[in-house]
Amino acid sequence: MNESQIIRRTRDNKSRDNGFSLVELLVVVLIIGILSAIAIPLFLGQQAQAKDAAAKSDLANAKVAMISYALSNSGVYATTTAQIVPFGFVQTAGVTVTIKANPTTLFCVSAVSGTGNVFRVSDTSEVVAGACP
Repeated sequence: MNESQIIRRTRDNKSRDNGFSLVELLVVVLIIGILSAIAIPLFLGQQAQAKDAAAKSDLANAKVAMISYALSNSGVYATTTAQIVPFGFVQTAGVTVTIKANPTTLFCVSAVSGTGNVFRVSDTSEVVAGACP
């Protein structure tokens, strides 16, 4: 094989290698579609769990703040979230916290997470699902 034949073969190979075929591109798009169909529902499930965890965390913090408030106020519990903010309560965005309190005997704090799930904590219980009675 002489030098001119090698050069001609190299040019022929380069001219045939112009990019991806339509079938190759469709296969790549199909693979991306399958992967996203698997990943998106998993991602949305993680978001819902994170929103519920934020609501539960807010309730645990609210309980500590309610007890701290009562200790600083002769055993009287707070009736609004604004009252417990100076005692370390910070409300997460997207979580609605509501206090039901008999100022001298008991309290129940409920929270609605960004997913719409309702949780509660009281002076006698830990964080559980459901609204205050």
